This record gives sequence, C-alpha cells and structure tokens, in this order.
Amino acid sequence: MTSISGIGLTIHLDDASFEKALSKLDSLVSFDGRDLMEAIATLGESQTRRRIIEEKTAPDGTPWKPNLEGTSILQRSGLNLLASLAFSSTEDEAEWGAAWEFAHIHQEGAVITPKNAGALRFKVGNRTAHANSVTIPARPFIGLSQENHDELQNLLTDYFSHMGAT
Repeated sequence: MTSISGIGLTIHLDDASFEKALSKLDSLVSFDGRDLMEAIATLGESQTRRRIIEEKTAPDGTPWKPNLEGTSILQRSGLNLLASLAFSSTEDEAEWGAAWEFAHIHQEGAVITPKNAGALRFKVGNRTAHANSVTIPARPFIGLSQENHDELQNLLTDYFSHMGAT
C-alpha cells in the first residue's frame, strides 16, 4: 500500500507476503538436489529397462536387428544385462547404466573371432553352427529417446512446480 501525504512518501510492506517471497527465494538459493537427482536417475534406469524388455529399439527409434534364433532380442543375455542395470546419484549428478562386462557389446556391436581354434562353434536354436567370425550388431539400449526427454522434462516441471507451491 502506498500513500502520499504532503510532500513525503510512505511505503507499507505486508510482512506476510514478503516472508513468503523470501521463503521461496531461500528454497532456490539453498537448493539440495539429492532428491531430484535420485528421481532423474531412477527414471533413467526405468526407461532403459523398458527399452530392453518392451521397446526393443535404439534411443533414436531404430528397431534392433533380429537375432539368429528368432527369439526375443537380448532375451538370454538380457537377464544379465537387466540384472546389472543400476543408477547412482549425488546432489548435482544423476547417472545410470549397465555394469555387466559384456554390456558394451550390445551397445556398440562387436565382431567375435576364435582365439585358439580355426572356427567358432555355437548353438543356434537346436543346431550347432560353425563360423570364422560372428558379427553382433549394435543394439543401443543406453541413451535418451524423444519420449525419454519428454518424461524427464515432465519430471522436472512437476518437481519445480511442487517446490514453488510450498
């Protein structure tokens, strides 16, 4: 409320509104990001699990190449892959990924050649196969699709709108 009396100027501050504004400002200045970073990391890990179990596409939307057995892609190795998915978070960082020693082969692809024999020997379904080399195509599972970006954006929007409501 402002009033002018004579030549002077009087300013009246409503303490309740001022305290509320300071409280909101203080929550941003003294922001502790641990809960937010954990929520981001949890969501990222969940998105990665969904990609392996259901979507079967790279983050850019490219479908994974089928396997020789014609079974669900990453079905057998996916159990190891899924079991190794984990996340970590701190006050200012969120990360997730796979700790399985062969996870990078699925992410990047690889060519397997024999170390001590003339050929590789392996099973494809019920039959035994031999090959001089085997190319495992890249089936990227780590990364963010547009849908993943949108989900993360929604998480951030929800988080900060609830933060502002307090």
